[in-house]
Amino acid sequence: MEMTAQEVLERIRLMKEKGASLNKKRIKRDDPELMRNALYYYPSWEHVLRELGVETT
Repeated sequence: MEMTAQEVLERIRLMKEKGASLNKKRIKRDDPELMRNALYYYPSWEHVLRELGVETT
């Protein structure tokens, strides 16, 4: 399923609110569709998290 950039951000925001892990490897494994769509709009997973104001360690 194709998602808009806004849908990608909203889905990740909801995951963060629920306390889900936003670890790149975990997302790639558990939700490859989300990762694929995110990387369509952003150059990296880190860029997506930065757009949402999520700290990366």
